Amino acid sequence: MDNKEIIGIFKDTGALLDGHFILTSGRHSPSYFQCARVLQHPKYLTCFAAMIADHFKNTKIEAVISPAIGGVVLGTEVGRLLNVKTIFAERKEGDMCIRRGFGIDPGQNILVVEDVITTGGSVNEVIDQVIKHGGTIAGVGVMVDRSNGTVNLHQNQFSIIALEAISYGPDDVPDSLSAILVQKPGSRNIK
Repeated sequence: MDNKEIIGIFKDTGALLDGHFILTSGRHSPSYFQCARVLQHPKYLTCFAAMIADHFKNTKIEAVISPAIGGVVLGTEVGRLLNVKTIFAERKEGDMCIRRGFGIDPGQNILVVEDVITTGGSVNEVIDQVIKHGGTIAGVGVMVDRSNGTVNLHQNQFSIIALEAISYGPDDVPDSLSAILVQKPGSRNIK
């Protein structure tokens, strides 16, 4: 499947939105990937998860972890396809943590799966948690890399699609974008 087909799927499912968005990273963008809209369709969820799982099939993976909430659905399906347990990390009082009785064994090979990255902040926080709990990062799998491959989180990193998505710092938003009502669709509160 090429980038044009993938973008077509995102548009057809309403997952690629146009407007003025504040991303989870705090940056402003005229476009937003709402991956939940595409992943609600079983055929696309399985298709995209299979692409990630296939990339890592020859890597020793013992568990999959995703940052909540965006990566959970995709990470769970990747884990199912790899036949390994799946867990997630979530924010508690603003800090990423592993809780709900989830555990990581010392030296356990963990694959981090995320739906979208722009700066990689949430994935880096999950990586820090895995290492803090004694795990080893075996790789990072991403559905949409908005950095166009400039964010390198791990030497064994794979993204289904890498795009150069336009985004601006809070002090650099052009007037044309500032004129559009701001939406904050991400899962993390932006200050």
